[in-house]
Amino acid sequence: MSTEASEADILRPIHNTSKRYFMMLAACFVAIGIFGALWTYQLYHGLIVTALSDWGSGGGVTWGLYIGAFIWWVGIAHGGIILSAAVRLLGMERYKPVARLAELLTIAGLSVAGLYIIVHMGRPDRMVTSILLNYHETVHTSPLVWDVTVITLYFVMTATYLGLTLRYDIHRLRDQLPDHFGPLYDVMTLGYSEKEDEVIERMVWWLALGIIILAPLLLHGGVIPWLFALIPTMPGWFGAIQGPQFLTIALTSAISGVILVSYAFRKAYDWDHIIDDDLFRGLLLWLGFFALLFLWLQLQQLISGGFAAPTAQELTFESKMSHPAYIIPMVMVFLTLAYIFAQVLRPSLFSKERAVVAGVVVLIATLVEKVYFVVSGLMYPMFGLYRSVPGDYFPSVIEMSSVLGTIGIVTLFFLLVAKVIPVVELHAIEDHGHGDETEVEA
Repeated sequence: MSTEASEADILRPIHNTSKRYFMMLAACFVAIGIFGALWTYQLYHGLIVTALSDWGSGGGVTWGLYIGAFIWWVGIAHGGIILSAAVRLLGMERYKPVARLAELLTIAGLSVAGLYIIVHMGRPDRMVTSILLNYHETVHTSPLVWDVTVITLYFVMTATYLGLTLRYDIHRLRDQLPDHFGPLYDVMTLGYSEKEDEVIERMVWWLALGIIILAPLLLHGGVIPWLFALIPTMPGWFGAIQGPQFLTIALTSAISGVILVSYAFRKAYDWDHIIDDDLFRGLLLWLGFFALLFLWLQLQQLISGGFAAPTAQELTFESKMSHPAYIIPMVMVFLTLAYIFAQVLRPSLFSKERAVVAGVVVLIATLVEKVYFVVSGLMYPMFGLYRSVPGDYFPSVIEMSSVLGTIGIVTLFFLLVAKVIPVVELHAIEDHGHGDETEVEA
């Protein structure tokens, strides 16, 4: 098999449709259908069917899996575009074949994160009455509106980033793309001329710089953790460490997501020479680095909670040290880190399949940890209004179906988009080819 990537290779997902593709489509529709049916049930009967909003007399919590999964998807999305932006800013050519997959993961992740806001509001019409119609007032006071604003900002930036980089590819591959999408391609390349390539490169570079700068300030290192960290009545949330901790969780989740998506496309379309083993090794090393930071920041919280802590802080510490929803994710991340370290020392331990397993383990761990983080902050508040009620929380079937449904939506997004546009940049295979020539000459 040739080791040099070609245009035909990156167009394979557009032109080739297998039985597995239709099976994946069917699985996605089943997952989305289950979620849709149960969400319809929730809309009809109210949010009470999830046992959320029972804080107090019911002894539960107002936020649970919905908000935990919202944070999880936002983290995957933000980390994905950070990875893509870093490839362009820092010249990380090794990861260019998966840069567009990371961008698409950001678009999909932000979309389902926004859906979680609608789902958790109970009544979708409140998006209009509470946010759109009163934005000039609520933007000053509502954490929800800040979430919507920041997600919208990053969605627009990512879509612009993706759209600009696609113009070059669509123009040069137009004759090989399906005619039935012709009107869409015409819109995407409207006014295109080869003279603009250099200008677009500069524009994309500045967009990437803006994304990298905004990530720790406004996104998963800023607004979302600040909404939690500045509430002193919730000792499980309060503290300056939430910003960097959220950022490390975002990056570990995003890299894990990119590993899974990359492996799926490599296996489905024989892209061994485009998404090679060396790329997976590199992604694993970055996953290990951010997993190490994640565990270190968790340790900081445990130390501050276990040594002469205030009573409320001590309660949250004791909960962490005894609750499976915290202990198990920490063990999962630690074991993943141990494997990554071991395969660095002994390269024979590496395999693509093990990299995928590591990604899945980290994604499950970060989701469970985020849900626990949200719930524990509500279960152990500093005020004692409802402390006489024991209270507990376990996700309802409806909430759990939302995770299945949103994974189905993201998977469906990739399946459909891969039939319309190249999911690997043309520049990536051009650079790959140049790299092969250099190696041959050497």
